[in-house]
Amino acid sequence: MSSGAADLRQRKKQNCTESDKMAPEERNKENSKLGRSPKYMLIQRFAKLFFGCLAAVTSGMMYAVYLSTYHERKFWFSSRQELEREITFQGDSAIYYSFYKELLKAPSFERGVYELTHNNKTVSLKTINAVQQMTLYPELIASVLYQASGSEEVIEPVYFYIGIVFGLQGIYVTALFVTSWVMSGTWLAGMLTVAWFIINRTDTTRIDYSIPSRENWALPYFACQVAALTGYLKKNLNCSAEKFCYLLVNASTYTFMMMWEYSHYLLFVQAVSLFLLDSFALAQTEKVHEVYRIYLFSLIGGYLLQFENSALLVSPLLSLVAALMLSKSLQMNMKKSAFVSRLLKIMYIYLVLTVAVTLNFILKMFIPHKENGHLLKFIEVKLGLNTTKNFTMNWLLCQESLQAPSQDFFLRLTQSSLLPFYILVLIICLFSVTQVIFRRICGEPLREAVKLEDGRIGERPEIVYHVIHTILLGCLAMCLEGMKYLWTPYVCMLAAFGVCSPELWMTLFKWLRLKAVHPILLALILSMAVPTIIGFSLWKEFFPRIMTELTELQEFYDPDTVELMTWIKRQAPVAAVFAGSPQLMGVIKLCTGWMVSSLPLYNDDDLLKRNENIYQIYSKRSAEDIYKILTSYKANFLVIEDSICNEVGPARGCRVKDLLDIANGHVVCEEGDNYAYSKYGRFCHEIKMNYSPYVNYFTRVYWNRSYFVYKINTVISFQS
Repeated sequence: MSSGAADLRQRKKQNCTESDKMAPEERNKENSKLGRSPKYMLIQRFAKLFFGCLAAVTSGMMYAVYLSTYHERKFWFSSRQELEREITFQGDSAIYYSFYKELLKAPSFERGVYELTHNNKTVSLKTINAVQQMTLYPELIASVLYQASGSEEVIEPVYFYIGIVFGLQGIYVTALFVTSWVMSGTWLAGMLTVAWFIINRTDTTRIDYSIPSRENWALPYFACQVAALTGYLKKNLNCSAEKFCYLLVNASTYTFMMMWEYSHYLLFVQAVSLFLLDSFALAQTEKVHEVYRIYLFSLIGGYLLQFENSALLVSPLLSLVAALMLSKSLQMNMKKSAFVSRLLKIMYIYLVLTVAVTLNFILKMFIPHKENGHLLKFIEVKLGLNTTKNFTMNWLLCQESLQAPSQDFFLRLTQSSLLPFYILVLIICLFSVTQVIFRRICGEPLREAVKLEDGRIGERPEIVYHVIHTILLGCLAMCLEGMKYLWTPYVCMLAAFGVCSPELWMTLFKWLRLKAVHPILLALILSMAVPTIIGFSLWKEFFPRIMTELTELQEFYDPDTVELMTWIKRQAPVAAVFAGSPQLMGVIKLCTGWMVSSLPLYNDDDLLKRNENIYQIYSKRSAEDIYKILTSYKANFLVIEDSICNEVGPARGCRVKDLLDIANGHVVCEEGDNYAYSKYGRFCHEIKMNYSPYVNYFTRVYWNRSYFVYKINTVISFQS
């Protein structure tokens, strides 16, 4: 492997010197044979590049406008008052936007950042560094742009905020367009990628449900990184293009890591893909290790700017990168010994994995960290290796995004013709890659340039990378439905690339050994005809549905929540602390600014414990127990939601009250029968009866059809 790596490095050095000098002469000779002048070819390439870029940018802009229009139609956003607009932000989205509001209200940006990093006005009895714990860099950037651009007199803060998010989604689509264009050589593939992405919007993006979520801010940068990495891995890339792709990979990787707390896990999956690509010597080793250095730089930079976030130091990405670099160093030091070199080549994967696991274990032993330990427990329970009655764990397992994908998901992808073409493209690419790996094992070197008539699409490193990457993401998506938002966009891109790529059709025809029709001509025809037919059928079937979405006015109005927020702002003391479900607490914090006892965040053990304790208001516990829990968090008001207390869905056993009963041991299931062991009724029901001892601890001060608000009385002593 050391000799192969040396050859690849030598080829890389020549790429920016000899290849750049020889390429114009070779092109001139080829053009003269075809009867075309260099000037004609230059104009042709410029026109192709210009119209392709125009189509890519236009697609992104149109998608951003589409999202904005759909959002307006769905919520009647422009005709709502500020309070009604803010209620459309639910759960964790409300928390993120509330900090954006606080930054704009601060006397200065520096003061606003200080208040966020030393925040004691959000959660009672708790001072948090909100910038680190909630990854608030998107809100910091948005507030700076809003104030620096002088937009206060032009546009309202909420429109500026969601406008940035919609604009990033446009960049997301543009990056996917460019990736499929670079892979296939035709921007027709980019158009088909965008069409599939929009048609399958339910499964490609979560923008409808949670606009300020971290992934909506981060994934566009990851898509840009993937596009740049695709170009960077290409063979025979000229020096200027290679440097541009390298710089773009640098910038987008670091930005992506700063935007999302879970970004290093996704980069770990990408690093594994590159590791497998390099292990079979299907790419230039030096390029792959340059990407590893980018990971290392991004991790160190992220650690420093995220207030020494120790989770990055114990991340599997850092351990893998360090193991890869150490293994490379061992290979270079032992390259003179042929026997040791071959032995290392055989044991390379085992060596890297062993060193990575060992290093990660050592780092976790010596570096204090608050990595999400509940994630490991969740994986154990999810895989059936363990069982638990813990409320938080079972509540997470019941979330739709953390369950296996439903049949409806695959049915939707099939109806849009995406899944069948993806499987076809994936099978062809996999077989071709397998052939290439077999040839490499047999000692056959890779070709410097793969021509169309060769029918060897598996020798292109960028194609192999995407095949491995999409398989790994697909495996995750088959386990957790929430991962489909990472996988499905690249399914759109890979399927569009395949049907529009003459090389893929030529690879198939080489296997079939066509003789009746010239395979190159047929490949060129199919690469144009098949996507055209797909595009026409998609236009005919789905375009009317999309237009109906944009023309139909949907009614979103929640008067009960509006009344609750209005009452809190008018009647509750400024220093009051509210307790209730975490999702509602996020909305109260955003709409009123009052302090709350819990937040809808699941990356902090203390907050998870708080959420479980506050949820006890829906369990079969005594009034005294609930009172002790609430006063321990200095809560002054309790909000009970009728929708949770009288919940009839989802499936029995996943309701909040069912999970609480199981965790508290108040219900035991035997042969399908439920046996209750609690001597108390359900608190949220009993408190509405207004009898002792509940009235001794709680006084109802407000109610409507959906919410019941109780003031927590000051009680001197308890009587058993």
